Amino acid sequence: MQRAQQRNEQARLPFFIAGQPVGSVARQHLPALARWPAWLKLQEGALVLHSDNPTAALAQINTALREQGLVRGWRDESYAIVSLESGRSEPGPVLARTERAAARFWGTLTLGAHANGFVADAAGTPTHLWVARRSLSKATDPGLLDNLVGGGVPFDQTPWQTLVREGWEEAGLQPEEMAAARKGRVIRLHRDVDEGLQLEDLHSHDLQLPAGRVPVNQDGEVAGFACLPVQQALACAASDQMTVDAALVVLDFALRHRLCAAPAQALQLMRSA
Repeated sequence: MQRAQQRNEQARLPFFIAGQPVGSVARQHLPALARWPAWLKLQEGALVLHSDNPTAALAQINTALREQGLVRGWRDESYAIVSLESGRSEPGPVLARTERAAARFWGTLTLGAHANGFVADAAGTPTHLWVARRSLSKATDPGLLDNLVGGGVPFDQTPWQTLVREGWEEAGLQPEEMAAARKGRVIRLHRDVDEGLQLEDLHSHDLQLPAGRVPVNQDGEVAGFACLPVQQALACAASDQMTVDAALVVLDFALRHRLCAAPAQALQLMRSA
């Protein structure tokens, strides 16, 4: 879980759009961004985007950054850009849109929707967690363990809508099955990554599956599923076997259901992320 704590704030400058703080950029990338002096200006220790159409400006800049290798794993999918001063449960109005792969370059706030799939005993106590193995072809974290359902939220969906869609695509779960998911916490993940900065609000959910209900991937992004005893799943979350996002969601699940053998340690991991 040390990966969730890696952050060097001095290496980045705040990034503003329409007078609002929306992210940050690496100081080392300022020379590359100097190519657009009409749009990008350094003002009072921050990088400010000046454009009547920031979405179009970013589209042009992102394409050039892709050609330079500074934006990787292009998705052709748009993420919303909102003010960092907006709340976690209800993000503020969309100030612009950006290519998903560029969100970490700009350090903008992204949203994730995750579901812990679990099996419970007769008393309702979770005994097992369904864990997915990410496909080796995934652009990020190939081959690592993941939650039963997890995905990024595009600009035109809510976390709940994404959860329902990903429930089918990743696990073959029908919308009526996903309707039983219950909201957990919103966990903010803020860390340095190879692509830049991951600033993401993880909307966690719990979904109880009946014994014998086996998830089946539909979109090729999951290599397989395993139903692990809770303590084994927690051990995976505490190691580097699981994605950081999924590990935090699993630890949150354990805290809320009082399943963690060392709740103080798990809580510290959650706070340090």
